[in-house]
Amino acid sequence: MDTVRRFQLSQIPAASWAYVRRAPGTFVWLAILFVTTMVMHRLSPDALNHVLGNRSTNLHQLQEDPIRVLITSALWLAGGGWLGYFVLFNLFHVPAERWLGTWRWLSVAAIAHVGATYLSEGVLYLAIRHGQAPESAVNTLDVGVSYALAGVTAVLTYRISSPWRFLYVIGVLLVYGLPLLGTLTFTAIGHFSAVLIGLACYPIARSRPGRWDPGEWVRSIRARVVAHR
Repeated sequence: MDTVRRFQLSQIPAASWAYVRRAPGTFVWLAILFVTTMVMHRLSPDALNHVLGNRSTNLHQLQEDPIRVLITSALWLAGGGWLGYFVLFNLFHVPAERWLGTWRWLSVAAIAHVGATYLSEGVLYLAIRHGQAPESAVNTLDVGVSYALAGVTAVLTYRISSPWRFLYVIGVLLVYGLPLLGTLTFTAIGHFSAVLIGLACYPIARSRPGRWDPGEWVRSIRARVVAHR
């Protein structure tokens, strides 16, 4: 038994590396976020506000240097909760990158990030113009990876076999749509916009083979458990 256990433990590094290299873009992104999160924890509040403010996709920065802030804003986490995003990236980005391929996955993430940013900031701009938001809102902090995550989460709809696909997309729409029923914020609009953009990325996903059947997956796990009894 000890020999078997040692053998299994010895396989962990190779298995971990095999897992990581099948979604290289996701784990490079996570590595960058880990570094920037460590930097955030070491900055004073004033220094942190300055750093994030210069990387924020707010109205002011989008007018001054849109390409720079659209890229750099996706390399920082507003709340600094790297571990939570590590879990979410593994649940959604990893399977999406493996299924779509790195470049298609990155395209979906980028389209959702950029599209939702401009849609949400456009709504904020209209609110300022009509006196429903203060002028200072042009400098509102807006950094993070959640729009890209929402878009990728949505595009995974096309990875799932029917009828599970419909349950999944309903769940995604509820998770991101319910915040719109409360106090309406530009981030809630951005997240829901990112979901719609992800669903609109069907042309990127339609040619990809390999549908995932949750029912079949559960049955295979059950069969393995029975076989090892």
